[in-house]
Amino acid sequence: LFALSGFLRAATGFDIGLSTKCVVIPKEMGMCHKIGYSEMRLPNLMGHTSMAEVILKSTTWQHLAHTDCHPHVRTFLCSLFAPICLDTFIHPCRSMCAAVRDSCAPVLACHGHSWPDTLHCDRFPADEDMCLASLTKEYKHLQKVLPKPVCQTCPTVEDFFMHKRVLEVFCDSNFAVKVKLSKKRTVFGEQEYNIECQVEFVTQGSLLPYETQSMIQQWLLINEKCTQRMTLSHRPMVYLLVGSIEEGIISVKQVYRWQRRDSQLPLATQKWRYHKCL
Repeated sequence: LFALSGFLRAATGFDIGLSTKCVVIPKEMGMCHKIGYSEMRLPNLMGHTSMAEVILKSTTWQHLAHTDCHPHVRTFLCSLFAPICLDTFIHPCRSMCAAVRDSCAPVLACHGHSWPDTLHCDRFPADEDMCLASLTKEYKHLQKVLPKPVCQTCPTVEDFFMHKRVLEVFCDSNFAVKVKLSKKRTVFGEQEYNIECQVEFVTQGSLLPYETQSMIQQWLLINEKCTQRMTLSHRPMVYLLVGSIEEGIISVKQVYRWQRRDSQLPLATQKWRYHKCL
């Protein structure tokens, strides 16, 4: 509850008048684990009356939550699908809905979906009511603002190249990250991915390796069509993703397939340590 308390705005409570019960948040709802509470009310604020329905309907939102398209996306979604077990229902504030929608709707659009009418922000209470509000501007100011990946046209996966050309690309880039990708199936038979990132080098900027790694993972989740192209089978595939950071936006510009029989990429990464760009 302590982790959740920073979001609450005190005022009059709201109860939809349903006969509800407290149940443990199921393991299948990974997006709602480690959010500050472990029990939810059922029926929830989406009108789901059984746990089977909650799990099925929330599954389609798990992917969006994993993209971290907004700092509060998990709080927003879980307040609806797995509301905290208190005497009254605590809705997300209208402002939180609008903030999450503005950041995450482009990600949904990248996947071919629009922001649903069921999450229309006008249905949520104003900030002066008791609801889950966004963190204060003062708190946001203390957080490091990282570049954001966005939906983009998928770069062509290159199989044939010379190390000298790769070095030229490195000179014009901000990062290069080695990624291992493979498919995995969920309990519902839907497609998901195992993503392992290893930062080979960052050519410039103040980003730490784990920050670059996190951004690349987000890029792969947001640009799922690109990830699908790179995971044609369940056998792990290794790629080198090279890109730039401009005006706070991270974009991948080149994708190289890392093949054991090809010495050009390893050679380029070795020579990069001593390479001088023109």
